[in-house]
Amino acid sequence: MPRARRPVFLNLARIRYPVGAVASIGHRISGVLLVLALPFAVLALERSLSGEAAISSLLEAVRSPAGRAAMVLVAWACAHHLFAGIRHLVSDAGIGASLAASRRSAHAVLITGALVAAAAALLP
Repeated sequence: MPRARRPVFLNLARIRYPVGAVASIGHRISGVLLVLALPFAVLALERSLSGEAAISSLLEAVRSPAGRAAMVLVAWACAHHLFAGIRHLVSDAGIGASLAASRRSAHAVLITGALVAAAAALLP
């Protein structure tokens, strides 16, 4: 009697994804983060129009460690989503559709997103 095959645990952390997949997954994650940040952006706009005291409290919240981390995350999400979207649009037009060019553009998207986040983290 043949031995029954048991289900194998698939450890997603050990799978090595291609750089294009990482850029694509990052594009989706950044889009979700931007949608989730939208109510907070509207709240910040409302507070900024309320008066000087509201602006001061808003700036105090943004300058806190949690606010700073949120701003860095939103900066990364904006940059990554923008550059990955441009990459997809250009690729859909047939430019840079080869494997080597696609890998280079995916690396460029990941690097520029990280550089924007690092710049946001270093700003006073």
